[in-house]
Amino acid sequence: QVQLVESGGGLVQPGGSLRLSCAASGISFSMYGMGWYRQAPGKQRELVAAITRGGSTNYDDSVKGRFTIARDNTKKTLYLQMNSLKPEDTAVYYCNAQLDRFDYWGQGTQVTVSS
Repeated sequence: QVQLVESGGGLVQPGGSLRLSCAASGISFSMYGMGWYRQAPGKQRELVAAITRGGSTNYDDSVKGRFTIARDNTKKTLYLQMNSLKPEDTAVYYCNAQLDRFDYWGQGTQVTVSS
């Protein structure tokens, strides 16, 4: 059974930081491309950051220089370090794992940036 379990969300003031984690089980984690997506109320889900199984990364322009995606294949865990958070970063953040026709999602973790 495949599980992606996100953690680390919460309420933070503008300018603050959070680190999200996504613990994977039931998949050969190192073989998968991994990503963080987010969905704000009334908006479509969007890609925030992705990392290939080789470690190459890409980011949405809105988070470049503020967010860092990383993976630890020995721990089967994906991370998203979020710095200099803005109110517009408020959303539910989802972990995603993709390999060929296999596409898995976590349940999401809420991030709220507000003073």
